[in-house]
Amino acid sequence: MSKNVSELQSAKQFLMINGEKIETAKYAPLFSPYSGEEIAQIAMADKALTAKAIEAAYNAREVMAKMPAYRRAEILEKVVALLKEKAEEAAEIITRESAKPIMFSKAEVARTIETYKFAAEEAKRIHGETIPFDAAAGGVGRFGYTVREPIGVIGAITPFNFPMNLVAHKVGPAIAAGNTMVLKPASQTPLSALFIAELFEEAGLPAGVLNVVTGPGGTVGEAIVEDDRVNMITFTGSPGVGIGIRNKAGLKKTTLELGSNSALIIDKDIKIDEIIDRCIMGAFSNQGQVCISLQRVYAHEEVYEEFVTKFTAATKQLKIGDPFDPETYISALISKGEAERVLGWIEETEGSTANIAAGGKLKDGILEPTIITDADHDLKVSCQEAFAPVVVVNKVRSVEEAVKEVNHSRFGLQAGIYTNSVKNALFASQELHVGGVIINDVPTYRVDQMPYGGVKESGTGREGIKYAVEEMTEMKLVVWNHS
Repeated sequence: MSKNVSELQSAKQFLMINGEKIETAKYAPLFSPYSGEEIAQIAMADKALTAKAIEAAYNAREVMAKMPAYRRAEILEKVVALLKEKAEEAAEIITRESAKPIMFSKAEVARTIETYKFAAEEAKRIHGETIPFDAAAGGVGRFGYTVREPIGVIGAITPFNFPMNLVAHKVGPAIAAGNTMVLKPASQTPLSALFIAELFEEAGLPAGVLNVVTGPGGTVGEAIVEDDRVNMITFTGSPGVGIGIRNKAGLKKTTLELGSNSALIIDKDIKIDEIIDRCIMGAFSNQGQVCISLQRVYAHEEVYEEFVTKFTAATKQLKIGDPFDPETYISALISKGEAERVLGWIEETEGSTANIAAGGKLKDGILEPTIITDADHDLKVSCQEAFAPVVVVNKVRSVEEAVKEVNHSRFGLQAGIYTNSVKNALFASQELHVGGVIINDVPTYRVDQMPYGGVKESGTGREGIKYAVEEMTEMKLVVWNHS
């Protein structure tokens, strides 16, 4: 581990408010999910300090709204350059605080760099459109157009599973659009957010534009949601918390990226050997702690046995252990409580028709990658979000049957289908009730400029930089009477 990372993680961490590091009366230890060792002391903000951060963002909003697009883009480009220089350090921070295997942390940093690059580019192309007023009899002699203006103060609440890139998906478009922010990172992964805040300060972002407030969600998050000076809430997390935010937000705009239990359909004409590696990545990268992690597979009966056999064999080859080992594929879940919860779900399958083909146990405190076959859709591993290295594989007779099973869910974020049939691909794209259909790949596929969001209990609104900018701006109509 680099010296800078070691110093960052052993030291007391501060809030970042109005460009200054702020101490708090109370601190809480942050422990490694893998080793259990204390890695930092994290500042615990109260409602008063959260209000101070909101005030800083509120006071900075005019400065940011008047900043020209090229300048906003320059700041974001500078962050891109700084993060490229410190990519190794950034990856180590992610692994240290979340137990994400270092191979996946490095991939997350690379995506984060790309995400801020997209934000810099989008800052330069925020525009409206002209309106053909003379299409109406009452519009003759008038000319009009729309402009998009920053929404103001944005409250962002981010999760632990992609602590750097999901922050980028909120901070990047917010700054590109000329907004200010109060950011509350996940309690287990605050170091990534504080690290990025320092890069923005070094890049020349004005004081008060990005404020990072760490502490309990019930204190900090609630204060952000309820404050009238906050114009928008962007949240990624559980459906229960998201629905609570929506109920408390009033007239605030909300973007909510909530739960999922993403599914994959495998048609009968697929060469199984060619898709195993992608299914392994989709189901088990970052210990399955991915919003679009592959949790359910519906394989056609003609390829089902072959898929289960080869998928199980590949799963058993995955290396489990220290997240800093470059060969480790599976490490600890974010907490012992999460591991115990998932073990309970796996134990629930005992006495049912389900079978455990691989895993299902703890190995040195790490949940083994687990494959469950023939699971009824009412079992928790099928109908709820596991957020763990657990995947259910069931047999179907047709794509039509598989689509019905995929749609038999409270969630609808993304789904995938492997097929060589154009007819079946079109059918799936039309009938799957999800926010995104991925054809000939796993549902875990995402690049950072694409629209991303779901239906049903998977949330509202869309991320993906261009689409997030639209969410984070307001349309104004301007009409000229020149008759």
